[in-house]
Amino acid sequence: MTTARFVSPSLSRMSPSPAGRVSGSSWLPRAEVAFPARPRGLSLHLRPPAMASAAAAASAAGNGSPSAPEDSTALSRIGEVKRVTKETNVHVKINLDGTGVADCSTGIPFLDHMLDQLASHGLFDVCVKAKGDTHIDDHHSNEDIALAIGTALLEALGDRKGINRFGHFTAPLDEAAVEVILDLSGRPHLSCGLSIPTERVGTYDTQLVEHFFQSLVNTSGMTLHIRQLAGKNSHHIIEATFKAFARALRQATEYDLRRRGTVPSSKGVLSRS
Repeated sequence: MTTARFVSPSLSRMSPSPAGRVSGSSWLPRAEVAFPARPRGLSLHLRPPAMASAAAAASAAGNGSPSAPEDSTALSRIGEVKRVTKETNVHVKINLDGTGVADCSTGIPFLDHMLDQLASHGLFDVCVKAKGDTHIDDHHSNEDIALAIGTALLEALGDRKGINRFGHFTAPLDEAAVEVILDLSGRPHLSCGLSIPTERVGTYDTQLVEHFFQSLVNTSGMTLHIRQLAGKNSHHIIEATFKAFARALRQATEYDLRRRGTVPSSKGVLSRS
C-alpha cells in the first residue's frame, strides 16, 4: 500500500443545502456545498426526556433507528482527507449529518454513480475529487478513493459516543437483492458474498467492487458483511450493494437517544485495537 498525506478538519459551520447532485467540476467543493469541519468526537445535544421520547417515536427511520436530535446548534460530524501519491491525488470530505448532497468527480464514471447512491441513501454529504493514472486502469484510483473515504469516516466518527454502532439493511433493485450488515467496531473485517456475472459494467472492472469495500474497511475500522440474495444483472447487483451499504451505514451512525452520549460498548471504548 502506498503512503499518503492526510489533513484533519478545522472548525466551521455549514449552511443548509438542498439534497441532490451538485453541478460543476472544480477541484474543491463550491460555496453551496461547503462542508463544516469540527473537532474530533461527537457533539450530542439532548433535549429534555419528554421531547426526546416524542422525537424517537416520531422520527424512527430505516430499520427503526431514531434520527439525530434536531438541535440547530449541534455541530455536524465532518471528516476530510487528502491522499496524495505518485499514482493518485484524492480529496474527500464527508458530513455524516448532511442532506444527501453529492459532488463526486473521480475519473471513473460508474464509481461516481455509486458514490451518488452513498450520499443519497445515506443522507451524507459526500465530496470526492480524484485524479489518477486511469490511463493504466481504474485500480489505483478505486483503491485510494476507498482508503480516503474510510479515513474520512474514521475522522468524522471520532470516539463514536452516542451512535447506534450497528447497521443492517437489505436493498432490492429489480431482480437483484443484497443484504449488508455492519458494525462500527474499530475492527476491520470484510466478508463479501457477491456473484457478479460480467467482468465489466461499462468500463468499470467488477472485481474492483470487493476491493473498494476491502480498502474502505481497512481504514475505517469497520466490520462489514455483504450477502447477495438474488440478482442476474451486474449493474443492479452492484447498485443494490451500495444502496444497502448506505442505508446500513446511516443507521449505524445515527444517534441512539437512550444512550445519552455514551460509547456503545461494554468496554467503554471503540478503537482500532
